Amino acid sequence: MAAKKGKRMLLVAIAGVLLLSVMAGCSSNGGSGKKVTLRMIESLTSPGRTTVLKEMISKFETANPNITVELISPPFDQADNKIKTILGAKQDLDVLEVRDLTVSEFANNDYLEPLNDYVKDWPDYATEVDVAKSVATLNDKLYFITNGMYQRQMFYRKDWFQELGIEPPKNYEEMVAAAVKLTDPSKNRFGFSFRGGAGANSVPDTIILNANFDRIDHEDSMFLTDGKTMYSTPEAKKAVDLYVKLYKEGSPKDSINWGYQEQVQAFTSGVTGILLQDPDAIPALMEKMDVSTIGTAPMPKGPSGKAFTATGGGGWGITKYSKHKDEAFKLISFLSSPEQNTYFAQKTALIPIHSTASNDPFFQTDLYKSLLEMSSKPDEFVNLKANTKYPGTGQWGQVAMETGQSMLLGQVSVEDTLKKWDQFWADQRANLK
Repeated sequence: MAAKKGKRMLLVAIAGVLLLSVMAGCSSNGGSGKKVTLRMIESLTSPGRTTVLKEMISKFETANPNITVELISPPFDQADNKIKTILGAKQDLDVLEVRDLTVSEFANNDYLEPLNDYVKDWPDYATEVDVAKSVATLNDKLYFITNGMYQRQMFYRKDWFQELGIEPPKNYEEMVAAAVKLTDPSKNRFGFSFRGGAGANSVPDTIILNANFDRIDHEDSMFLTDGKTMYSTPEAKKAVDLYVKLYKEGSPKDSINWGYQEQVQAFTSGVTGILLQDPDAIPALMEKMDVSTIGTAPMPKGPSGKAFTATGGGGWGITKYSKHKDEAFKLISFLSSPEQNTYFAQKTALIPIHSTASNDPFFQTDLYKSLLEMSSKPDEFVNLKANTKYPGTGQWGQVAMETGQSMLLGQVSVEDTLKKWDQFWADQRANLK
C-alpha cells in the first residue's frame, strides 16, 4: 500500500514538473504566452525608405502576433550618432542597422551579437551572395544580415554610343577614349560626368587601385603588400595622367566643382554620356530620362583584366545586451528573406542580397543587370572593403579634392600631387595608435 502511495506521489510530482514546463514554454517567445516588444533603429533613413520598412514590419507583426516592433527612425544625418548614444548607455535596443562604416567600431566596443550560430539554422542564408556576407563580416564573425548593397556601375547613353559606333568601355583606357570621342562642346555634349567637388577622390583612387591590382594589400587598401602607399608607384602616375586627360578632354570644365547632384543632373539632362554611380541614382534616371536610351556596363577593369569594386552596404544586427535575441533574429530573418529583401531592394534602389533575385524581371532590366553580373563574378570583380581604421579617413575626401583641383587646373604637377597623397597616407600609418 505504501509502495502504491509513493508511486502515485511520484506520478503527481512528474505531472507537476511537466505542467510547469508547458507553462514556461507558453510564456516564452513562440507560443501563446507573453508579448514581446522589439526596439529597432535604422541608420540610412529617408521618408520613403521608412514607409517601406514599416510596411514590411506590419507584415511581420501580422504573422507574429506576440511580437511588436517599435521602429526608431532618426534623421539620416543624426542617425549614427543616435545609435552610438543608445549603445553607449545600453538603452533598450534589440535590432539596429549596422553599416560597413560602423561595424568595426560597434564590434570593437562589444555592442554587437555575432550571428554565426543563428544563420546555421536559417535556410535562406544559402542563397545570400558572398559579397553581402563579406560586407557584414569582421574577423570571421558575422555581425549583421545585409539589407542591400551599394556598388558603382557604368551608366551610358546608348543612343550616343550607337551614333558614333562606340562599344561600352571594358577598361579605363577605353572609357577615357570614349569620353573624348563623345565630347563636342559646340553641342554642349561631353563624354563624362566628372566629379571634381565633394567626393572627387572616388575616381582617381579607383583607377590607381586597379592600376596596382596585383600589389594591393586587401586588408589595408591604400597600401601595397610591401608597405608603401599605392600612390608611390609608376602605375599611379600613369593612372593619374589618364584621369587628367579625362577631365581636360572629355568633361565639362565647370565639372571641377561638381558633386553627386550635379554629375547625375548632367547625365539626365543630356549634357554627359557616361556616369559612374551607385544604384541610388536609378530613380532619378528613370524619372527624367527615356529609359530606352540608358545602358549599363560593369565597372572598368585595370591592366590585370580584373577590377576592384567597392561594394558597401548596411544591414540588421542584434545588440549584445538584447533580452530578446531569438525574437530579434526572427524579425531579421523575415526582413531578409528572398521575397522581402527583393521587394525592399526594388523600392529603395539597392542591390538585393540573394542570388535568386537575378531571376526577378525587375532586375533583368539594363539598369540592374550589370550590378548583378558583378556580384555573381567575385573572382573577376573583387570586392575590396573600405579602409576605415585610420583617423584621417574622414579628412581624405577634402584633402584629395583640394589638391586634385589644383592639379587639374595646372597649378601643381601630377608628380607633386602624388607626393602629397603618398605623404598623407604614410603619415596616417605612422601615426596609427
